[in-house]
Amino acid sequence: MNADYHIHTDFSDDSECPMEDMVAKAIELGLDEIAFTEHVDYGVKGVDNCDFDRYFNKVEALQKKVRNQITIKTGIEFGVQLATISAFEEAFHLYPFDFVILSNHQIDNQEFWNYEFQKGRTQEEYQHAYYDAIARVIEGYKDYSVLGHLDMIKRYDPAGDYPDENIMGQVDAILKQVIADGKGIEVNTSSFKYGLKDLMPSRAILKRYHELGGEILTIGSDTHETTHLADHFQDVRKILRHIGFKSFCTFDHMQPQYRDL
Repeated sequence: MNADYHIHTDFSDDSECPMEDMVAKAIELGLDEIAFTEHVDYGVKGVDNCDFDRYFNKVEALQKKVRNQITIKTGIEFGVQLATISAFEEAFHLYPFDFVILSNHQIDNQEFWNYEFQKGRTQEEYQHAYYDAIARVIEGYKDYSVLGHLDMIKRYDPAGDYPDENIMGQVDAILKQVIADGKGIEVNTSSFKYGLKDLMPSRAILKRYHELGGEILTIGSDTHETTHLADHFQDVRKILRHIGFKSFCTFDHMQPQYRDL
């Protein structure tokens, strides 16, 4: 089973790739299943969030068109903040999602990718604030499948590398909450595109998740164009097997389906 569970198209405000192109590339690569996970980030000024009605209509049409070639799942990526939890709860219960990524893209509507949140803060301050925000959100928000790119802040750290050991206490608490809630985490292979020195999340975080008994794990490229679809998936699967994982997950109606690594 080969499945990419983090894909953006022109239904996300930061992609111009048509769904049809992504599906064609997935079939070309021999993928068995994909999940479109378009962006929704309530509260952030200027963000054009996914049009759910149009999205579901388009996916349904594609599902019918390629049903004998590939499975397409209706996923979403929710950029949840404490102040927007109720809006995401409402959206989730209105639509039949197969899969939900919970991500932290901003704090107090200040984005990480443009360094707005990091500005005026020390590396220690914004690093710890990032994990604290995740911990606080998952205490109150439960309508998700996996945490996306758990240590994503390292993609946007102007000060450079920040040691894993400095944040592992916070990460440990997050992982324990995730496991207790029956949720999971993803391995996000955009780490290769961004030239990071480690996986995302790092090997240390993945090892700790395994030690704690975490089993729900998805693999996603976080691609916004066809170029990086399923990027380095075989390399990642080999690393996960070495850590000790036996399976990864796909999802159907929010229920994990375990697949051999």
